[in-house]
Amino acid sequence: MIDPQNPEAEIARAAEAYSNWGRWGEDDVLGTLNFLDAEKRREGAALVRRGVSFSLAQSFDMDGPQKGWRRRTNPVHTMLDTGTDAALGIQGFPHGLGGADDVIAMPLQCSTQWDGLGHIFDHGKAWNGRPAEQVVTSDGDLVTGIQHMAPYVAGRGVLLDVGRVLGGPDGELPDGFAVTEQHLTATAEAHGVTVGRGDLLVVRTGQLSRARRQGWGEYAGGPAPGLSFTAAGWLHRTEIAAIATDTWGFEVRPNEFETAFQPLHQVAIPNMGLLIGEMWDPDALAADCAEDGRYDFWLTAAPLPITGAVGSPVNPVAVK
Repeated sequence: MIDPQNPEAEIARAAEAYSNWGRWGEDDVLGTLNFLDAEKRREGAALVRRGVSFSLAQSFDMDGPQKGWRRRTNPVHTMLDTGTDAALGIQGFPHGLGGADDVIAMPLQCSTQWDGLGHIFDHGKAWNGRPAEQVVTSDGDLVTGIQHMAPYVAGRGVLLDVGRVLGGPDGELPDGFAVTEQHLTATAEAHGVTVGRGDLLVVRTGQLSRARRQGWGEYAGGPAPGLSFTAAGWLHRTEIAAIATDTWGFEVRPNEFETAFQPLHQVAIPNMGLLIGEMWDPDALAADCAEDGRYDFWLTAAPLPITGAVGSPVNPVAVK
């Protein structure tokens, strides 16, 4: 149980109880990715049987969910060279060669993405207890930039389709549904799968399916199903390497306190060092898992090695 009127005390209690500061040394830049070791990757690779693959990414285009909150916009894709230019012969290449080039401008957290360890602070402290002002400056994340994680995010993936198990015939949890430890363990039992050290966990709520059917609406920042603040202990105890959901903000919205904004982020990222993914699209994978009854797979989801970034777009690929 939590006191909905006292987020400060509850966040402080959870931050202390579930802190991983110093666990991997004072210079650590990987957080819970340290749980994903070579043995765990071999275990994940052994799960490839059929060779069927699924992208867990939303599209990166102007039809995305963003509405401009904190200057977050949908991607803007612009052509630099086109087939028209080639046909008109104005590109300046010899012997009939033509080509096309393009550029994209977008916030790094506008679609399927990872939150890096420099994305959230707790009372001025970044991951591992570092002063936030010494970690992220106008030059970017000088310490835990997401480029450090680029080689490591590949291993055993596990899908917990909470929407399908608890959401009724439509397989969708209603907005505001708080996914607790009990819901997660019950879903794992229903799937016949375990969740543990070094796993890359994907939680499907079904909200993205609903948004695709009904329109984006308030998907970006509005009410949503998601992880309960009370699940922090489970996230810490299971020693998962990372977790991703099909929602904008990972945790339940409205949050479970009368006045709060993303309190589980405040515990999970700067204190636990947990890698969090948002706006993933597990629907096709979930349908396949429901058909063949297997909910674990090889998952590769490397962030772009953008030096100093506090988040990154990603195209996660699950292979079964």
